[in-house]
Amino acid sequence: IIVENATEFMYVLPIVVKAFEMEIIPANRIVAQIGETLVLTCNTTGCASPSFSWRTQMDNPLGGTVNNHRTYSTLTMNPVSVVNSHDYLCTVFCGEQEKKEKSIKVELYSFPSDPIIEIRPSSLVYGERVTVICKIPDVYPSDHLEVILKKDERVLHEENFYEDDSTNTETKTVTYSFKYTAEDIGKEITCVAKLPIANMDFEPKERVTSQKLNANFGPQNTIITVSPDNPPMEGDSLNLTCVTESNPSPQIVWRKHLADESIQHLIENNVLSIPHARFNDSGLYICEVINLATNRTEEATVDIVIQGAPNIAELSIEPSTTVQEGENVSIQCSAESNPPPKIILRRKTGSADMGPYSEGRILVLPSVTFLHGGDYECVAENSFGESKSDITLNVEFPPQNITVLVYPSENVKEGENVTITCSTYSNPPSRMVLKKVLQEKEIILPSVNGTFILYNVTKNDTGRYLLDVFNEVGNNIKVIEIAVVGRLEKPDQMIPLIIAFSCVAAIAVPVAAILIYVSRKAKINGSYSLVKALRLKV
Repeated sequence: IIVENATEFMYVLPIVVKAFEMEIIPANRIVAQIGETLVLTCNTTGCASPSFSWRTQMDNPLGGTVNNHRTYSTLTMNPVSVVNSHDYLCTVFCGEQEKKEKSIKVELYSFPSDPIIEIRPSSLVYGERVTVICKIPDVYPSDHLEVILKKDERVLHEENFYEDDSTNTETKTVTYSFKYTAEDIGKEITCVAKLPIANMDFEPKERVTSQKLNANFGPQNTIITVSPDNPPMEGDSLNLTCVTESNPSPQIVWRKHLADESIQHLIENNVLSIPHARFNDSGLYICEVINLATNRTEEATVDIVIQGAPNIAELSIEPSTTVQEGENVSIQCSAESNPPPKIILRRKTGSADMGPYSEGRILVLPSVTFLHGGDYECVAENSFGESKSDITLNVEFPPQNITVLVYPSENVKEGENVTITCSTYSNPPSRMVLKKVLQEKEIILPSVNGTFILYNVTKNDTGRYLLDVFNEVGNNIKVIEIAVVGRLEKPDQMIPLIIAFSCVAAIAVPVAAILIYVSRKAKINGSYSLVKALRLKV
Protein backbone atom coordinates (compact mmCIF):
# COMPACT_ATOMS: atom_id res chain seq x y z
CA ILE A 1 0.00 0.00 0.00
CA ILE A 2 1.43 3.43 -0.96
CA VAL A 3 0.12 6.61 0.67
CA GLU A 4 1.08 9.80 -1.17
CA ASN A 5 0.87 13.41 -0.07
CA ALA A 6 2.51 16.62 -1.14
CA THR A 7 5.86 16.03 0.44
CA GLU A 8 6.60 12.28 0.79
CA PHE A 9 5.62 8.69 0.06
CA MET A 10 4.89 6.17 2.87
CA TYR A 11 4.83 2.40 2.43
CA VAL A 12 2.52 0.34 4.65
CA LEU A 13 3.11 -3.45 4.75
CA PRO A 14 0.02 -5.65 5.08
CA ILE A 15 -0.21 -7.84 8.19
CA VAL A 16 -1.15 -11.49 7.51
CA VAL A 17 -2.91 -13.24 10.40
CA LYS A 18 -3.04 -17.05 10.30
CA ALA A 19 -6.32 -18.68 11.14
CA PHE A 20 -6.60 -20.82 14.27
CA GLU A 21 -6.11 -24.48 13.23
CA MET A 22 -5.25 -27.81 14.90
CA GLU A 23 -4.16 -31.34 13.92
CA ILE A 24 -3.47 -34.69 15.60
CA ILE A 25 -0.36 -36.64 14.66
CA PRO A 26 -0.72 -39.39 13.55
CA ALA A 27 -4.06 -38.53 11.98
CA ASN A 28 -7.39 -40.32 12.38
CA ARG A 29 -6.20 -43.89 13.11
CA ILE A 30 -3.10 -45.65 14.49
CA VAL A 31 -2.26 -49.35 14.91
CA ALA A 32 0.06 -50.06 17.88
CA GLN A 33 1.53 -53.24 19.35
CA ILE A 34 0.92 -53.88 23.02
CA GLY A 35 4.10 -53.42 25.03
CA GLU A 36 5.58 -50.73 22.80
CA THR A 37 5.52 -46.92 23.26
CA LEU A 38 2.93 -44.70 21.52
CA VAL A 39 2.96 -40.87 21.43
CA LEU A 40 -0.07 -38.85 20.20
CA THR A 41 0.60 -35.17 19.40
CA CYS A 42 -2.04 -32.40 19.28
CA ASN A 43 -0.59 -29.43 17.38
CA THR A 44 -1.96 -25.88 16.82
CA THR A 45 -1.29 -22.88 14.58
CA GLY A 46 -2.68 -19.36 14.65
CA CYS A 47 -3.03 -19.17 18.43
CA ALA A 48 -0.39 -17.71 20.71
CA SER A 49 -1.52 -19.34 23.97
CA PRO A 50 -3.72 -22.36 23.36
CA SER A 51 -4.99 -24.62 26.14
CA PHE A 52 -5.32 -28.39 25.65
CA SER A 53 -7.33 -31.24 27.09
CA TRP A 54 -7.38 -34.97 26.30
CA ARG A 55 -10.10 -37.52 26.93
CA THR A 56 -11.54 -40.73 25.57
CA GLN A 57 -14.90 -40.57 23.90
CA MET A 58 -16.29 -43.02 26.46
CA ASP A 59 -14.67 -41.08 29.33
CA ASN A 60 -12.44 -44.02 30.24
CA PRO A 61 -9.03 -43.43 31.90
CA LEU A 62 -6.47 -42.02 29.50
CA GLY A 63 -3.88 -44.72 30.30
CA GLY A 64 -1.05 -42.31 29.48
CA THR A 65 0.83 -39.13 30.45
CA VAL A 66 -0.05 -35.65 29.13
CA ASN A 67 2.66 -33.03 28.56
CA ASN A 68 1.57 -29.53 27.43
CA HIS A 69 3.93 -27.25 25.54
CA ARG A 70 3.41 -23.75 24.11
CA THR A 71 1.69 -24.70 20.85
CA TYR A 72 1.28 -28.46 21.16
CA SER A 73 0.41 -31.21 23.63
CA THR A 74 1.46 -34.90 23.78
CA LEU A 75 -0.21 -37.98 25.21
CA THR A 76 2.39 -40.74 25.85
CA MET A 77 1.42 -44.36 26.46
CA ASN A 78 4.45 -46.30 27.72
CA PRO A 79 3.88 -49.13 27.46
CA VAL A 80 0.75 -49.48 25.38
CA SER A 81 -1.78 -51.86 26.97
CA VAL A 82 -5.30 -53.07 26.22
CA VAL A 83 -6.74 -50.13 28.19
CA ASN A 84 -5.51 -47.83 25.40
CA SER A 85 -7.86 -49.34 22.77
CA HIS A 86 -10.06 -46.19 22.46
CA ASP A 87 -10.95 -43.15 20.39
CA TYR A 88 -8.95 -40.26 21.87
CA LEU A 89 -10.27 -36.69 21.60
CA CYS A 90 -8.02 -33.61 21.81
CA THR A 91 -9.78 -30.29 22.56
CA VAL A 92 -8.01 -26.93 22.04
CA PHE A 93 -9.25 -23.53 23.30
CA CYS A 94 -7.83 -20.30 21.88
CA GLY A 95 -9.01 -17.59 24.20
CA GLU A 96 -12.62 -17.76 25.40
CA GLN A 97 -14.36 -17.85 22.04
CA GLU A 98 -12.53 -20.29 19.78
CA LYS A 99 -12.55 -24.07 20.31
CA LYS A 100 -11.52 -26.97 18.08
CA GLU A 101 -11.59 -30.77 18.53
CA LYS A 102 -10.20 -33.75 16.71
CA SER A 103 -10.13 -37.47 17.48
CA ILE A 104 -7.90 -40.42 16.69
CA LYS A 105 -8.66 -44.11 16.98
CA VAL A 106 -6.02 -46.34 18.64
CA GLU A 107 -6.23 -49.99 17.54
CA LEU A 108 -4.11 -52.60 19.32
CA TYR A 109 -2.62 -56.00 18.60
CA SER A 110 0.08 -58.28 20.07
CA PHE A 111 2.06 -60.79 18.05
CA PRO A 112 5.59 -60.23 19.41
CA SER A 113 7.53 -63.47 18.82
CA ASP A 114 7.78 -66.73 16.90
CA PRO A 115 6.09 -69.88 18.14
CA ILE A 116 7.93 -72.15 20.61
CA ILE A 117 8.04 -75.89 19.84
CA GLU A 118 8.43 -78.57 22.50
CA ILE A 119 8.79 -82.25 21.60
CA ARG A 120 8.14 -84.79 24.33
CA PRO A 121 9.75 -86.98 25.45
CA SER A 122 13.16 -85.45 24.83
CA SER A 123 14.61 -88.92 24.18
CA LEU A 124 12.73 -90.33 21.21
CA VAL A 125 12.23 -94.09 20.99
CA TYR A 126 10.99 -95.91 17.91
CA GLY A 127 7.36 -97.15 18.20
CA GLU A 128 6.41 -94.81 21.03
CA ARG A 129 4.18 -91.75 20.80
CA VAL A 130 5.60 -88.29 20.36
CA THR A 131 3.77 -85.16 21.50
CA VAL A 132 4.38 -81.88 19.71
CA ILE A 133 3.46 -78.74 21.66
CA CYS A 134 3.40 -75.35 19.92
CA LYS A 135 3.10 -72.22 22.08
CA ILE A 136 2.32 -68.77 20.63
CA PRO A 137 3.31 -66.14 23.24
CA ASP A 138 1.28 -63.03 24.21
CA VAL A 139 -1.30 -62.97 21.40
CA TYR A 140 -4.02 -60.29 21.11
CA PRO A 141 -6.70 -60.40 19.90
CA SER A 142 -6.57 -64.20 20.06
CA ASP A 143 -9.94 -64.68 18.35
CA HIS A 144 -8.13 -64.08 15.03
CA LEU A 145 -5.33 -66.64 15.67
CA GLU A 146 -4.84 -69.59 13.31
CA VAL A 147 -2.25 -72.36 13.90
CA ILE A 148 -0.99 -75.11 11.56
CA LEU A 149 1.31 -78.02 12.57
CA LYS A 150 3.24 -79.73 9.78
CA LYS A 151 5.76 -82.57 9.43
CA ASP A 152 7.93 -81.53 6.54
CA GLU A 153 5.29 -80.38 4.06
CA ARG A 154 2.46 -82.61 5.32
CA VAL A 155 -0.13 -80.93 7.52
CA LEU A 156 -0.57 -82.77 10.82
CA HIS A 157 -3.06 -80.50 12.54
CA GLU A 158 -4.91 -77.17 12.13
CA GLU A 159 -6.54 -75.15 14.88
CA ASN A 160 -8.10 -71.67 15.29
CA PHE A 161 -9.32 -69.63 18.24
CA TYR A 162 -12.28 -67.83 16.64
CA GLU A 163 -14.49 -68.47 19.66
CA ASP A 164 -11.92 -67.17 22.16
CA ASP A 165 -13.17 -64.22 24.22
CA SER A 166 -9.89 -63.15 25.88
CA THR A 167 -9.65 -59.44 26.60
CA ASN A 168 -5.89 -59.36 27.23
CA THR A 169 -2.68 -60.88 25.83
CA GLU A 170 -2.42 -64.62 26.31
CA THR A 171 -0.10 -67.48 25.32
CA LYS A 172 -2.02 -69.97 23.24
CA THR A 173 -1.04 -73.65 22.98
CA VAL A 174 -1.66 -76.28 20.29
CA THR A 175 -0.87 -79.96 20.97
CA TYR A 176 -0.66 -82.95 18.65
CA SER A 177 0.58 -86.55 19.16
CA PHE A 178 1.69 -89.24 16.71
CA LYS A 179 3.63 -92.52 16.68
CA TYR A 180 7.39 -92.12 16.14
CA THR A 181 8.90 -94.33 13.41
CA ALA A 182 12.30 -94.73 11.79
CA GLU A 183 11.02 -92.73 8.79
CA ASP A 184 10.54 -89.70 11.05
CA ILE A 185 14.29 -89.36 11.81
CA GLY A 186 15.50 -86.00 10.50
CA LYS A 187 12.05 -84.77 9.48
CA GLU A 188 11.08 -81.22 10.43
CA ILE A 189 8.16 -80.25 12.64
CA THR A 190 6.88 -76.78 11.72
CA CYS A 191 4.44 -74.57 13.63
CA VAL A 192 2.82 -71.77 11.56
CA ALA A 193 0.95 -69.08 13.52
CA LYS A 194 -1.18 -66.46 11.70
CA LEU A 195 -2.95 -63.35 13.01
CA PRO A 196 -4.95 -62.04 10.01
CA ILE A 197 -6.85 -58.95 11.20
CA ALA A 198 -8.69 -57.12 8.43
CA ASN A 199 -8.02 -53.39 7.98
CA MET A 200 -5.08 -53.46 10.41
CA ASP A 201 -1.75 -52.66 8.83
CA PHE A 202 1.08 -54.36 10.75
CA GLU A 203 3.86 -56.86 10.05
CA PRO A 204 4.42 -59.71 10.44
CA LYS A 205 1.01 -61.33 10.39
CA GLU A 206 2.57 -64.79 10.15
CA ARG A 207 5.29 -66.36 12.29
CA VAL A 208 7.00 -69.75 11.77
CA THR A 209 9.23 -72.03 13.88
CA SER A 210 10.71 -75.42 12.88
CA GLN A 211 12.50 -78.20 14.77
CA LYS A 212 13.89 -81.50 13.55
CA LEU A 213 12.88 -84.89 14.88
CA ASN A 214 16.07 -86.63 15.87
CA ALA A 215 16.68 -89.71 17.92
CA ASN A 216 19.19 -89.42 20.77
CA PHE A 217 22.51 -91.17 20.25
CA GLY A 218 26.18 -90.95 21.05
CA PRO A 219 28.65 -89.71 21.86
CA GLN A 220 30.63 -91.74 19.36
CA ASN A 221 33.71 -91.47 17.11
CA THR A 222 35.22 -88.79 19.37
CA ILE A 223 38.61 -87.40 18.24
CA ILE A 224 40.86 -84.41 18.98
CA THR A 225 42.25 -82.27 16.15
CA VAL A 226 45.30 -80.04 16.70
CA SER A 227 45.83 -76.77 14.85
CA PRO A 228 48.38 -76.08 13.49
CA ASP A 229 49.13 -79.74 12.75
CA ASN A 230 52.93 -79.29 12.73
CA PRO A 231 54.86 -79.73 16.03
CA PRO A 232 54.03 -76.67 18.16
CA MET A 233 56.83 -74.27 19.09
CA GLU A 234 57.03 -72.17 22.23
CA GLY A 235 55.16 -68.89 21.72
CA ASP A 236 52.90 -70.29 18.97
CA SER A 237 49.12 -70.26 19.28
CA LEU A 238 47.56 -73.71 19.67
CA ASN A 239 43.95 -74.88 19.29
CA LEU A 240 42.69 -78.29 20.38
CA THR A 241 39.24 -79.15 19.01
CA CYS A 242 37.11 -82.02 20.32
CA VAL A 243 34.99 -83.52 17.51
CA THR A 244 32.22 -86.04 18.26
CA GLU A 245 28.93 -87.43 16.97
CA SER A 246 26.08 -86.96 19.43
CA ASN A 247 22.44 -85.96 19.67
CA PRO A 248 21.52 -83.86 21.50
CA SER A 249 24.66 -81.73 21.65
CA PRO A 250 26.87 -83.09 24.42
CA GLN A 251 28.65 -81.46 27.33
CA ILE A 252 32.43 -81.30 26.67
CA VAL A 253 35.02 -81.02 29.43
CA TRP A 254 38.80 -80.57 28.93
CA ARG A 255 41.30 -81.92 31.46
CA LYS A 256 45.07 -82.30 31.60
CA HIS A 257 47.32 -84.89 33.27
CA LEU A 258 49.88 -83.10 35.46
CA ALA A 259 53.39 -84.30 36.35
CA ASP A 260 52.24 -85.40 39.82
CA GLU A 261 49.60 -87.65 38.21
CA SER A 262 46.79 -85.31 39.26
CA ILE A 263 44.12 -84.11 36.83
CA GLN A 264 43.66 -80.39 36.15
CA HIS A 265 40.20 -79.19 35.07
CA LEU A 266 40.51 -76.66 32.24
CA ILE A 267 37.34 -75.51 30.43
CA GLU A 268 33.93 -76.72 29.31
CA ASN A 269 34.01 -76.04 25.59
CA ASN A 270 34.69 -78.02 22.44
CA VAL A 271 37.74 -75.84 21.60
CA LEU A 272 40.69 -75.41 23.98
CA SER A 273 42.77 -72.38 22.92
CA ILE A 274 46.35 -71.70 24.08
CA PRO A 275 47.28 -68.23 22.69
CA HIS A 276 51.01 -68.41 23.58
CA ALA A 277 52.24 -71.95 24.18
CA ARG A 278 54.85 -72.48 26.91
CA PHE A 279 56.94 -75.53 27.77
CA ASN A 280 54.74 -76.25 30.77
CA ASP A 281 51.77 -76.54 28.40
CA SER A 282 53.20 -79.88 27.28
CA GLY A 283 51.30 -82.90 28.53
CA LEU A 284 48.43 -85.32 27.98
CA TYR A 285 45.13 -83.57 27.25
CA ILE A 286 41.76 -85.32 27.72
CA CYS A 287 38.48 -84.42 26.03
CA GLU A 288 35.51 -85.91 27.91
CA VAL A 289 32.16 -85.92 26.04
CA ILE A 290 28.92 -86.43 28.03
CA ASN A 291 25.46 -86.93 26.52
CA LEU A 292 22.96 -86.37 29.32
CA ALA A 293 20.08 -87.73 27.23
CA THR A 294 21.71 -91.10 26.55
CA ASN A 295 23.72 -91.07 29.80
CA ARG A 296 26.83 -92.04 27.88
CA THR A 297 30.42 -90.71 28.16
CA GLU A 298 33.36 -91.00 25.78
CA GLU A 299 36.95 -89.73 25.99
CA ALA A 300 39.71 -88.85 23.55
CA THR A 301 43.32 -87.93 24.39
CA VAL A 302 46.24 -86.22 22.70
CA ASP A 303 49.86 -85.80 23.88
CA ILE A 304 51.14 -82.26 23.27
CA VAL A 305 54.89 -81.57 23.20
CA ILE A 306 55.98 -77.93 22.99
CA GLN A 307 59.44 -77.45 21.43
CA GLY A 308 61.80 -74.48 21.46
CA ALA A 309 65.07 -72.91 22.54
CA PRO A 310 65.91 -72.90 26.27
CA ASN A 311 64.66 -70.41 28.79
CA ILE A 312 66.78 -69.99 31.92
CA ALA A 313 64.27 -70.25 34.73
CA GLU A 314 66.62 -69.69 37.69
CA LEU A 315 70.26 -68.73 38.36
CA SER A 316 71.22 -68.48 42.04
CA ILE A 317 74.16 -68.66 44.47
CA GLU A 318 73.98 -70.50 47.78
CA PRO A 319 74.27 -69.49 50.58
CA SER A 320 74.29 -65.93 49.16
CA THR A 321 75.75 -63.80 46.39
CA THR A 322 78.00 -62.20 49.06
CA VAL A 323 80.15 -64.60 51.09
CA GLN A 324 83.37 -64.53 53.09
CA GLU A 325 86.62 -66.32 52.34
CA GLY A 326 86.56 -69.94 53.44
CA GLU A 327 82.83 -70.53 52.88
CA ASN A 328 81.54 -73.27 50.58
CA VAL A 329 79.58 -71.93 47.62
CA SER A 330 77.34 -73.57 45.01
CA ILE A 331 76.06 -71.84 41.87
CA GLN A 332 72.85 -73.38 40.51
CA CYS A 333 71.17 -72.93 37.13
CA SER A 334 67.92 -74.42 35.83
CA ALA A 335 66.44 -74.07 32.35
CA GLU A 336 63.41 -75.41 30.54
CA SER A 337 63.24 -76.43 26.89
CA ASN A 338 62.39 -79.26 24.57
CA PRO A 339 64.54 -81.10 23.67
CA PRO A 340 66.21 -80.86 27.11
CA PRO A 341 69.05 -78.33 27.23
CA LYS A 342 72.76 -78.78 27.84
CA ILE A 343 73.70 -76.50 30.76
CA ILE A 344 77.19 -75.03 31.30
CA LEU A 345 78.19 -73.00 34.37
CA ARG A 346 81.46 -71.11 34.13
CA ARG A 347 83.47 -68.08 35.17
CA LYS A 348 82.78 -65.19 32.81
CA THR A 349 86.17 -63.93 31.65
CA GLY A 350 87.90 -62.89 28.48
CA SER A 351 91.14 -64.72 29.27
CA ALA A 352 92.08 -68.17 28.02
CA ASP A 353 91.90 -69.52 31.56
CA MET A 354 88.17 -70.10 32.02
CA GLY A 355 88.51 -70.76 35.75
CA PRO A 356 85.75 -72.77 37.49
CA TYR A 357 83.64 -74.74 34.99
CA SER A 358 80.82 -77.28 35.16
CA GLU A 359 78.76 -79.09 32.54
CA GLY A 360 75.72 -79.40 34.71
CA ARG A 361 73.24 -77.35 36.65
CA ILE A 362 75.48 -77.00 39.79
CA LEU A 363 78.98 -75.53 40.09
CA VAL A 364 80.57 -76.18 43.52
CA LEU A 365 83.29 -73.85 44.88
CA PRO A 366 84.69 -75.24 48.15
CA SER A 367 86.39 -72.89 50.60
CA VAL A 368 86.34 -69.84 48.34
CA THR A 369 89.06 -67.21 48.24
CA PHE A 370 89.03 -63.69 46.83
CA LEU A 371 90.20 -65.19 43.53
CA HIS A 372 86.75 -66.82 43.12
CA GLY A 373 84.96 -63.44 43.13
CA GLY A 374 83.54 -62.14 39.86
CA ASP A 375 80.85 -62.80 37.25
CA TYR A 376 79.59 -66.28 36.42
CA GLU A 377 77.34 -67.21 33.52
CA CYS A 378 74.91 -70.00 32.79
CA VAL A 379 74.64 -71.13 29.17
CA ALA A 380 71.70 -73.37 28.19
CA GLU A 381 71.56 -74.67 24.62
CA ASN A 382 69.75 -77.21 22.46
CA SER A 383 69.16 -77.70 18.73
CA PHE A 384 66.83 -74.66 18.59
CA GLY A 385 69.24 -72.14 20.13
CA GLU A 386 70.80 -71.00 23.38
CA SER A 387 70.15 -68.69 26.30
CA LYS A 388 72.59 -66.97 28.70
CA SER A 389 72.29 -65.36 32.11
CA ASP A 390 74.87 -63.76 34.45
CA ILE A 391 75.29 -63.53 38.23
CA THR A 392 78.02 -61.98 40.40
CA LEU A 393 79.78 -63.67 43.33
CA ASN A 394 81.19 -61.19 45.85
CA VAL A 395 83.87 -62.67 48.17
CA GLU A 396 84.70 -60.57 51.23
CA PHE A 397 88.07 -60.82 53.02
CA PRO A 398 89.92 -58.83 55.71
CA PRO A 399 92.92 -56.55 55.04
CA GLN A 400 95.92 -58.52 53.75
CA ASN A 401 99.59 -57.93 52.79
CA ILE A 402 99.90 -54.66 54.69
CA THR A 403 103.18 -52.93 53.90
CA VAL A 404 104.25 -49.94 56.02
CA LEU A 405 107.07 -47.58 54.93
CA VAL A 406 108.57 -44.84 57.17
CA TYR A 407 110.49 -42.11 55.35
CA PRO A 408 113.27 -41.13 55.77
CA SER A 409 113.61 -43.62 58.65
CA GLU A 410 112.16 -44.68 61.98
CA ASN A 411 115.20 -42.96 63.57
CA VAL A 412 115.26 -39.24 62.81
CA LYS A 413 116.63 -36.01 64.21
CA GLU A 414 114.64 -33.32 65.82
CA GLY A 415 113.24 -30.84 63.32
CA GLU A 416 112.89 -33.35 60.48
CA ASN A 417 109.64 -34.42 58.82
CA VAL A 418 108.47 -38.08 58.92
CA THR A 419 106.09 -39.62 56.35
CA ILE A 420 104.38 -42.98 56.93
CA THR A 421 102.85 -44.85 53.94
CA CYS A 422 101.24 -48.28 53.59
CA SER A 423 99.70 -50.54 50.96
CA THR A 424 97.04 -53.25 51.41
CA TYR A 425 94.02 -54.86 49.76
CA SER A 426 90.67 -56.01 51.15
CA ASN A 427 86.97 -56.40 50.37
CA PRO A 428 85.05 -54.38 51.36
CA PRO A 429 87.50 -51.42 51.39
CA SER A 430 89.42 -50.90 54.65
CA ARG A 431 89.24 -48.13 57.19
CA MET A 432 92.20 -47.20 59.44
CA VAL A 433 92.90 -45.84 62.90
CA LEU A 434 96.36 -44.72 64.17
CA LYS A 435 97.05 -44.93 67.90
CA LYS A 436 100.01 -43.54 69.89
CA VAL A 437 100.66 -45.66 72.98
CA LEU A 438 101.41 -43.62 76.13
CA GLN A 439 101.92 -44.76 79.70
CA GLU A 440 98.64 -43.38 80.99
CA LYS A 441 96.43 -43.65 77.91
CA GLU A 442 96.17 -44.02 74.15
CA ILE A 443 95.75 -41.20 71.68
CA ILE A 444 93.42 -42.43 68.89
CA LEU A 445 93.68 -40.66 65.57
CA PRO A 446 90.86 -41.41 63.07
CA SER A 447 91.38 -41.35 59.32
CA VAL A 448 90.48 -38.21 57.39
CA ASN A 449 92.10 -38.16 53.96
CA GLY A 450 94.65 -41.00 53.98
CA THR A 451 97.87 -39.09 54.81
CA PHE A 452 99.91 -38.93 58.06
CA ILE A 453 102.98 -36.60 58.23
CA LEU A 454 105.07 -35.69 61.25
CA TYR A 455 106.39 -32.12 60.88
CA ASN A 456 109.42 -30.81 62.85
CA VAL A 457 109.55 -33.77 65.19
CA THR A 458 110.74 -33.47 68.78
CA LYS A 459 111.72 -35.99 71.39
CA ASN A 460 108.09 -35.91 72.55
CA ASP A 461 107.18 -37.68 69.31
CA THR A 462 109.32 -40.68 70.22
CA GLY A 463 107.24 -43.75 70.97
CA ARG A 464 105.18 -46.69 69.72
CA TYR A 465 102.41 -46.18 67.15
CA LEU A 466 99.77 -48.81 66.32
CA LEU A 467 98.19 -48.81 62.84
CA ASP A 468 94.82 -50.68 62.92
CA VAL A 469 93.58 -51.57 59.38
CA PHE A 470 90.06 -53.09 59.43
CA ASN A 471 86.78 -53.74 57.54
CA GLU A 472 83.55 -55.66 58.30
CA VAL A 473 85.34 -59.00 57.91
CA GLY A 474 88.44 -58.51 60.13
CA ASN A 475 91.46 -56.38 60.95
CA ASN A 476 95.27 -56.30 60.97
CA ILE A 477 97.56 -54.25 63.28
CA LYS A 478 101.06 -52.99 62.50
CA VAL A 479 103.47 -51.57 65.10
CA ILE A 480 105.70 -48.58 64.26
CA GLU A 481 108.57 -47.48 66.56
CA ILE A 482 109.71 -43.89 66.02
CA ALA A 483 112.85 -42.58 67.76
CA VAL A 484 113.80 -38.89 67.67
CA VAL A 485 117.44 -37.94 68.38
CA GLY A 486 117.75 -34.62 70.27
CA ARG A 487 119.59 -31.41 69.20
CA LEU A 488 120.30 -28.12 70.98
CA GLU A 489 116.89 -26.51 71.33
CA LYS A 490 115.14 -24.70 74.12
CA PRO A 491 113.88 -27.47 76.44
CA ASP A 492 110.43 -25.93 76.75
CA GLN A 493 109.94 -25.21 73.05
CA MET A 494 106.84 -27.04 71.61
CA ILE A 495 106.75 -27.97 67.97
CA PRO A 496 103.39 -28.95 66.40
CA LEU A 497 103.13 -32.57 65.51
CA ILE A 498 101.18 -33.79 62.47
CA ILE A 499 101.12 -37.39 61.34
CA ALA A 500 99.83 -38.14 57.93
CA PHE A 501 98.91 -41.54 56.72
CA SER A 502 98.32 -42.62 53.15
CA CYS A 503 96.80 -45.92 52.06
CA VAL A 504 96.45 -46.83 48.42
CA ALA A 505 95.23 -49.93 46.70
CA ALA A 506 97.95 -52.45 46.12
CA ILE A 507 98.65 -52.31 42.39
CA ALA A 508 101.97 -54.09 42.32
CA VAL A 509 100.83 -57.58 43.34
CA PRO A 510 102.43 -59.96 40.85
CA VAL A 511 99.39 -62.23 40.44
CA ALA A 512 97.15 -61.15 37.54
CA ALA A 513 93.95 -62.21 39.26
CA ILE A 514 94.79 -60.00 42.25
CA LEU A 515 95.35 -57.05 39.90
CA ILE A 516 91.90 -57.52 38.37
CA TYR A 517 90.13 -58.02 41.69
CA VAL A 518 91.85 -55.16 43.50
CA SER A 519 91.26 -52.71 40.66
CA ARG A 520 87.57 -53.41 41.02
CA LYS A 521 87.11 -53.76 44.76
CA ALA A 522 89.83 -51.98 46.73
CA LYS A 523 89.10 -48.41 47.67
CA ILE A 524 90.62 -47.06 50.88
CA ASN A 525 90.20 -43.53 52.22
CA GLY A 526 91.35 -41.69 55.35
CA SER A 527 93.13 -38.57 56.72
CA TYR A 528 94.96 -37.93 59.94
CA SER A 529 96.32 -34.79 61.65
CA LEU A 530 98.35 -35.96 64.62
CA VAL A 531 99.34 -32.50 65.83
CA LYS A 532 95.66 -31.45 66.20
CA ALA A 533 94.85 -34.65 68.02
CA LEU A 534 97.77 -34.21 70.43
CA ARG A 535 96.74 -30.68 71.21
CA LEU A 536 93.24 -31.93 72.07
CA LYS A 537 94.47 -34.75 74.27
CA VAL A 538 97.39 -33.08 76.14
